[in-house]
Amino acid sequence: MASAASPSWVILGRVPRVTAAGADLPPATDLSLALPAPPHVALLTIPSRIFPGRTTSDNFPSVLAVDASGLLLLKADQGPAVTDLPNRKDFSWRPTVADYFVLDAKTASALLLPNAKYIRRQGHRGLIACPGDAGHYVVAELQMSVGADTADLLCYSSQTGEWVSKDVPYPLPSRPMSPNAVVSHSGRLWWVDLSWCLLTCDPFADKPVLRIVPLPEGKALKSKEAWGLLDKYRCVGVSGGKLRFVDMYRNRNSGGAAQISLWTLADPDSAKWTLEYEATFGEICDDVSYKATGLPRKIPVLALIHPTNPDVVYFFLDEHMLGVDVRARKVVDWEVYELVQPPREHVSSRFVHAWQLPRALCSGNTTLPSL
Repeated sequence: MASAASPSWVILGRVPRVTAAGADLPPATDLSLALPAPPHVALLTIPSRIFPGRTTSDNFPSVLAVDASGLLLLKADQGPAVTDLPNRKDFSWRPTVADYFVLDAKTASALLLPNAKYIRRQGHRGLIACPGDAGHYVVAELQMSVGADTADLLCYSSQTGEWVSKDVPYPLPSRPMSPNAVVSHSGRLWWVDLSWCLLTCDPFADKPVLRIVPLPEGKALKSKEAWGLLDKYRCVGVSGGKLRFVDMYRNRNSGGAAQISLWTLADPDSAKWTLEYEATFGEICDDVSYKATGLPRKIPVLALIHPTNPDVVYFFLDEHMLGVDVRARKVVDWEVYELVQPPREHVSSRFVHAWQLPRALCSGNTTLPSL
């Protein structure tokens, strides 16, 4: 039976649970979902036929992207790599071969993408549903080389079932782009470097054009500064239909107090960010709502932005997921969270997704599918 309390969005853990031989899945399905309301973390379960290895802190399947259509992009290593690509001399930092799956949460099915051996850029892959064609989507990877004036946009189309490589002018100077996130918004994909800028284009176009959107003034860092740490203190996400940038990294007010700031890119065709609000963590901790939690007074780790209310930001704090109305300086949610991986000392914004659910999932039970 449908539940009136079913959430419209969930906090989805990036790392799914793997069940042996599909023992915990409904018959003839490739996945299941437990979808509790935030601040609980939703859990995807997949069978070992999709990820045959053992999940560890440095080897795990990973949900790379989520879409409001109900589609998920999953990366799953399949074992030791065997390189057999003529004229390709790419360096691989991990000696395993990865497969990529598009999961459809509405039908509990998984589609193995063909020829995944041509995918090569760690962190530069995204998924976007076609705005005007229900059921059609593109998986895209931006393949660039430092110092080159062109890049390859490798696109898989659900309409053709094939990969196509599109040459695109590459507008950035000679500096590596950190692979922090790929976000879909306003019919485009946005490649996010939390230290520098965003790159965006329409992957459905025959001749895509990459455009640079710098971070707000004063927020750019030196190349490789805070490499591997920034996703604990910064994130970019969509909230209220607009692109938002949250910053905690070395962010202090005029009095030297640590603070959080949120910026909005109101027009996706512009590069103008607007500062929406700032608040110190001292102000948040001094509020009666924070004191009622009994949690310690310390700076938390950034998790995500509420997808419909940009005033609310979620944080990891010890074993808790904490939701704060930052503009009002009030705690609105807190609960003990559970993730498959990583260990709590390594959590960051890249290990959770704010996933707005399609109507078919909102109207069902909180554990799906119920076949």
